[in-house]
Amino acid sequence: NHEIELSVLKSNIENIKKYNDMGILDGVTTNPTLLSKEKGDPRDVMNEIVRTIRGPVSLEVIGTDYEVMMDEAHKLKKYGQNVVVKVPMIPAGLRAVRSLKEDGIPTHGTLVFFSNQAILAAKAGAAYISPFIGRLDDNGQDGINIIREIGQIFGNYKFETEILVASIRHPLHVIE
Repeated sequence: NHEIELSVLKSNIENIKKYNDMGILDGVTTNPTLLSKEKGDPRDVMNEIVRTIRGPVSLEVIGTDYEVMMDEAHKLKKYGQNVVVKVPMIPAGLRAVRSLKEDGIPTHGTLVFFSNQAILAAKAGAAYISPFIGRLDDNGQDGINIIREIGQIFGNYKFETEILVASIRHPLHVIE
């Protein structure tokens, strides 16, 4: 799949609109930290992003326990049909991914650092996963190799989960 989904610096709505108007965005992913740096209420920013983008918009939960994540996920989904709920790939997050899939809510597994996390996310029903290649490289691992491994595993087992690379540090990461 050749979709481009960008985590636009600072989740800045002007940047999102600019790149969307160029026709290069298939979706947007953001996180609470980036949203909190924007002017105004983060809920208003999320609402505007969801209204602006036709493709998937990943909005992230803040909680780290199952009940809190589930409550937040159902609230985030109310922003629009194109919302994908971003969930950390921790044990409670995997459980939430499974439950949200059963509820018909697409999910995006974030904070993926290992192939085994990607497999678990796919088995739980995540629509997307985001391996953090730049952070892996920063810690002496080969982030691109993790993407290759995950791609091969997903292909071998016919997982439908899509890979959205995160923590891109330079243009070569995009090319690779």
